[in-house]
Parts: sequence; structure tokens; C-alpha cells
Amino acid sequence: MELIDSHCHLERFYRQGELDAVLARAAEAGVGRLIAIGTGKDDWPLYQQLAAEHPGRIYWAAGLHPSDVGADWEEQVEMLPQYWKNGPRPVAVGEIGLDRFRLPGNAEEAAAVMVWQDKAFRRQLQLAKELDMPVVVHSRHAFEASLAVIDECGFPWERVVFHCFVDGAGPMRMLNERGGRGSFTGIVTYKNAPEVREACRGQGLDRLMVETDAPYLAPVPHRGKPCEPFMVRDTAAFIAGELGVSPEELAAIATANTEAFFNL
Repeated sequence: MELIDSHCHLERFYRQGELDAVLARAAEAGVGRLIAIGTGKDDWPLYQQLAAEHPGRIYWAAGLHPSDVGADWEEQVEMLPQYWKNGPRPVAVGEIGLDRFRLPGNAEEAAAVMVWQDKAFRRQLQLAKELDMPVVVHSRHAFEASLAVIDECGFPWERVVFHCFVDGAGPMRMLNERGGRGSFTGIVTYKNAPEVREACRGQGLDRLMVETDAPYLAPVPHRGKPCEPFMVRDTAAFIAGELGVSPEELAAIATANTEAFFNL
């Protein structure tokens, strides 16, 4: 049974000298491929390096995370195209989007950050169009605003994934009706997340992708521990139960969906 962790962050494991062990545990669990998701100029070079060192195992995406957007956002975003010129190219632009949860306490500063986030999101959607790439969207407390930006930019919805989807069945319908999709983390296994399970059942198998968002959001039975890519197997097995299919069938479908979306 093969699975792809469609969204993880490997920088911490690398800096702590743990990456080889993390990759070994993933491979042992059948998670042979990972997509490392960039968040800013500090991790983009590392993920390109890791993709070069682990061809066919580590893929990567490059984007400016909304929580990393500041006054210099334009300078960072304009650095992105260079990563498509040499070395292992990113398989997506991301993660990009809007985050209305982590904002400065000062109202004036928060308003400025919201404007920067909006502009950075729009510019990166334009860049993804130019590069013919899918996008990985981070949307926290900003679902309808994120939808509006993507609609207004005319970005093709079939190339949009809202990662770590937690917004419930209604928003999932809005996303799916447009042609977009959501991917699911270990949150779907938490007792206090029935709305995430509803959204997962609502979307079904056709567009399903699974992820860890490691090192965050470990699924049950690992909750409370640092999350690792191997744990996507537990999330996938749980979702299989929710959707009434075998873990093997779900893994095959999720893998095929991920390969198609990211053109792996």
C-alpha cells in the first residue's frame, strides 16, 4: 500500500539532524513520496536541495505563506520564478493565501498586513498562471475572502487545493462546485472535529488528498506528539472508515489524485 504525504514541512527535521530517520519511518509505513511545502525565502533553497538529494522521494512547492507576508512581500514573491529555471522545479506554487487568525494586535498594523496578504495572494496566483502550476492554498478564518480572491483572479479552480481543510460541509460544497478540492490532515481524526468529517464525506473520493502538515497536527493515536509523514497512513485509514472503503482502496485513489494534481 503506497501513500503520498501531499503537504509537509521538513525544515525542522533537517535542522535537528532527524530527516534520514523521518524518511526511513515514512518508507517503512508505505509513504514513499512527500511534498515539502515552502513558506518563504528561508526554506525555498533547502527544499530544492532536498528534492535534488532525494529524487523521486521528495518533491517541493514554493510560495510565500500568508503568515510570513510583510512589507517586503513583493521582493520575496519576485524571487520565486528563479526556482523554476534550475534544479528540481517546484510542483506547485504554495502555500499561499489568507490568514486572518494570526494578525498583529494593533488594529492599524493588522489592517496593513491584511492588505499585504491580499496583494501577495493575487500576485502569486498570477505567477502560478504564468508558470502553469497548481496552487496550494492556506486559508484560516478567511474562507469566503479566499474564494473571492481566486474567483476575481480567474484562476482555474481545478488546479486549487485548500490544504488542511477545516471549514465544514457547506464551504466544501462551495469549493467543490467551483471545481476545487480540500485535503485533510490528522484533524479529521479528532473527536472535536465533526464538521471536518462532514466535509470529508461530502467531498468523497474523487478529489481526495491526504497530508500531515508535519510537524504539526498529529492524528489519533499520535496526537500530542510531533507529527511525521509516516502518520499520514493513520489519517488515510481513518478516512477510509468514514467513506466505507478499504484502506488499500483509499490509498490507491488518494495517490492517483495526488499524482494527477501535482503532475508527479
